[in-house]
Amino acid sequence: MILSFVTAFGDTGGDFRSIGVSGMFLFLSVLMVSVFSFVSIAVWTEARRKEREAYYKAESVRRLAEAPADAGKYMIEIMREDERIRIAAVRAQAIKQREGLKIGGLVNIAVGVGLYLLMRNVGGPTMVGAIPGLIGVALLAYGLIFPLRPDQT
Repeated sequence: MILSFVTAFGDTGGDFRSIGVSGMFLFLSVLMVSVFSFVSIAVWTEARRKEREAYYKAESVRRLAEAPADAGKYMIEIMREDERIRIAAVRAQAIKQREGLKIGGLVNIAVGVGLYLLMRNVGGPTMVGAIPGLIGVALLAYGLIFPLRPDQT
């Protein structure tokens, strides 16, 4: 492996540290290209999905509008049901986010207490544990005290 790398990228003059640095640079370069390629494809597919859903919904509304008079009532009922589903999804997402803040706060408080105890036993700076601990307190307070916005209730 090392010999093939040296042959491919030139002789290093016996300094194997430069091989490690070159290998790390190559690895990180390929990793960054892969990550950004994946993200761009994921965003593109999500946009296509939303566009396709909007097209199908518009096509359904158009067909119902061309149908007899009873279909108009049915179309209004479908639109109301879609709105109810959308509002329920927004509410569920807000509750899930609020619960995530609470859990994140508790985890940060536990990490802060653990760091405090570790540093006290090792003899290091004990206030290091205050950083994640206070972040956890802030997250927990936000999750418990502040109410949901009116558009999320």
